[in-house]
Amino acid sequence: MAAAVAITVLLPGGHSAAATAQPQPSLTALVAEARQLSNEVDSLGQQYDGLQIQLSHAKTEERLARLAAARAGKALAGSQQAVAQLAEMGYMNQGLDPTLQMLTSGNPEQLLYQASTVQELDNQAAERLSAVQRDEIASQRAQATAREEVVTVGQLQKEISSKVTSIHSKLDVLNSAAMAQAMAIFDQTGSYPNVVLPEATTVGTVALRWALTRRGDWYVWGAAGPTTFDCSGLVVWAFAQEGISLPHYTGWLWNSGMHVSRADLEPGDLVFFFPDISHVGIYIGNGLMVDAPSTGQQVQVQPVFWNAYVGAVRIA
Repeated sequence: MAAAVAITVLLPGGHSAAATAQPQPSLTALVAEARQLSNEVDSLGQQYDGLQIQLSHAKTEERLARLAAARAGKALAGSQQAVAQLAEMGYMNQGLDPTLQMLTSGNPEQLLYQASTVQELDNQAAERLSAVQRDEIASQRAQATAREEVVTVGQLQKEISSKVTSIHSKLDVLNSAAMAQAMAIFDQTGSYPNVVLPEATTVGTVALRWALTRRGDWYVWGAAGPTTFDCSGLVVWAFAQEGISLPHYTGWLWNSGMHVSRADLEPGDLVFFFPDISHVGIYIGNGLMVDAPSTGQQVQVQPVFWNAYVGAVRIA
């Protein structure tokens, strides 16, 4: 957003014209743009976090599918080998019917025994053939599943790459010289007093105390501590300090605990914002929360965004 300047353009025939200088956007407009871009980075960052979780699960499923395909392939090969061995032994499709062989034999009892044995081996061959068919179907399905998981992983990686590209393009604008002054003002969020937490120690209040120790640390999309955070990363880090593992994504945090009404909010509850649930903070009380706001800002205590509030969750 470099300042526009008037320039003179020489035209054919000795004529000249001055390009009209475009008015510079006001500082207020730049601050509003910085806020909008920063919020977009925060939203894209949460989408990135969610895709990373999906990618991790997809890679696990891909690995399991490959193992299942390998096992099914080995089972199929084993069944095929067993059938081949039976065929080589001459126990499939005998030349004479056992009854005819008995009538022409000088030892009917021996032939009855042989016939019984032949019948048993034919039965085994039939079972083996059925096993080959089942194993072949299982192998084909396992291989198809593995191929599908490979495609899923590839698609997720492309989506993640697209999100990263979008985030960096917005960060380039926010980090430009023209935005420097606006970002400095955008970061001035006011000063709020230290709060007195209730004496009762709950899962939420312990996490809240940990989160408050990170005030002053910078927001970085995709970060979950120990010195930089995005909004969900701060929550994940704070609860991890007491051994509680939470998903690094606002969309999943929304379903990680008990939903509570605004009237029943307690210190330590997670508070969520915006229709796409793209931001989260930890409620302190008295209308305040601690959060990692967005790009260009630090972990801080600030008023709850009641105009964008969508609900709260209590982790127990």
